[in-house]
Amino acid sequence: MKYVSGIFPALMILMTLSAHADGFDENFQDKTLRLDYSFSGDNREQHIYLDEMEVSDGWYGRRVNLDSLLLQGNGQITITDTLDQKVLYRYSFSTLFQEWQSTEEATKVQKSFENVFLVPLPKDPVNVTITLTDTHNQVKSILTHRVDPSDILIRPIGSSDSRLWKYLVKNGDSREKIDVTFVAEGYQMSEMDVFERDCREAIDAIVSHEPFKSLKERFNFVAVMSPSIESGVSIPHKGIWKATALSSNYDTFYSERYLTTLHLKRLHDVLAGVPYEHIVILANTDNYGGGGIYNSYLMSAAHNEKTRPVVVHEFGHSFAGLADEYYYDDQYETMYPADTEPWEPNLTTLVDFDKKWKDMLPRKTKIPTVPSGKNLYTEIGVYEGGGYQSKGVYRPVQECRMKINEAPVFCPVCERAIRRIINYYTSEK
Repeated sequence: MKYVSGIFPALMILMTLSAHADGFDENFQDKTLRLDYSFSGDNREQHIYLDEMEVSDGWYGRRVNLDSLLLQGNGQITITDTLDQKVLYRYSFSTLFQEWQSTEEATKVQKSFENVFLVPLPKDPVNVTITLTDTHNQVKSILTHRVDPSDILIRPIGSSDSRLWKYLVKNGDSREKIDVTFVAEGYQMSEMDVFERDCREAIDAIVSHEPFKSLKERFNFVAVMSPSIESGVSIPHKGIWKATALSSNYDTFYSERYLTTLHLKRLHDVLAGVPYEHIVILANTDNYGGGGIYNSYLMSAAHNEKTRPVVVHEFGHSFAGLADEYYYDDQYETMYPADTEPWEPNLTTLVDFDKKWKDMLPRKTKIPTVPSGKNLYTEIGVYEGGGYQSKGVYRPVQECRMKINEAPVFCPVCERAIRRIINYYTSEK
């Protein structure tokens, strides 16, 4: 493996970190520290640079299980005490930058991507370590920097105009609930009544699926009316470019239906002062498409006939870290190598299947499992094809909400994974 400056000393630090952290109130203030980074490189290299640090009132993330990770993600943030290196907080994520690294374009040019992460503001100086991994789950880049909460150059963020956001569903205090915030993209101010209706339709779609349906009281839903100059969003392959709040566009990585924004600092500027933990961006268009990045955001067209299943599917990515279960073989590079077990809970390469859904298999299930054409959404097996690859990657059921829009439900494996992450955010171990 290529040596990247600073990796090995930092790895030694991470390996010796304490396994337990004290409670939230002992180590953190009721404030949010926003960390802006630039990730850059090409298909072979990853570089991490700190851009800016900002602080705002209120912490809306989890207050339990602070020192543990439920999912590995493609990157992690670890906050440690500067004196004894005790873990105070951990967080995992994925990024568009790392996804871009698997494209053909990344073999020809170096690029940089904005990334923004929210952590609770510590009471005392801490070390923040951010790591990025590759498709083999191997660490490729590490940056550790010190954060002193009394640093005069940590920029205060003012509150957003309270007239531009509102609770659509409030089931309780943010300290105990999961705050999901909807952001308007491509809606002019005169169209915000349409945006609110679109938000309520998307909420209904999400909570109509288990386990969100039975655990919906653990969520708050907020709408942020971020106005755009023009109505609609940019569709480059049609020659359409719009002046919108988040400058989003289709054709991400030259894939026509992949709708994202690369302007994450602008996105979080729009959300300043709003109670938010997970982000749903609704685009004012009927052009089919969307995208979801684990612990970053999801984005979906709001007026397509498939909007409801797309929103739910992408929320599976952004909220629960679920992988795509559909497959084809025309991607530039394999995203799930045969010698590495995927970190996503609904895929396996059989390298470490014991940690996946092996405990849910009926007795005498053959591996791989031959599709029967019956009980498409509930018959658990080990079906070949998933993660964009027809060979070597396996999914839990024949059809699932993470595979096709026509599936009415998440499969039992995905449902369990979602339930676990809801509990992770809201319940002490």
